[in-house]
Amino acid sequence: MSTELWLVIAGCAAVTAIIKAAGPVALGGRELPPRAAGVIGLMAPALLAALIVTQALADGSRLHVGADTAGVAVAGLVAWRGGSVLPAVALAVVVTAGLRALG
Repeated sequence: MSTELWLVIAGCAAVTAIIKAAGPVALGGRELPPRAAGVIGLMAPALLAALIVTQALADGSRLHVGADTAGVAVAGLVAWRGGSVLPAVALAVVVTAGLRALG
């Protein structure tokens, strides 16, 4: 690999570290206002939902509903009904593989 590529990688790593350190350095040990804490608490579920939707419904540059979408739907249903993560993932794998095998 070229030196320029390693410099770009090192620069990206440095910028990422600076961005991640900005919050703790700026806030220190202070408490966040309740409104800000509420928003931060909702960011993780929203991000997870966005990742799941884009992975389950996207096929490159267009929307696509297929076997993987059905598997994610089944796993979501199992989790919603109170099932554990491991059985939900296992059932999603079985449903996805079965639908792909059928055509």
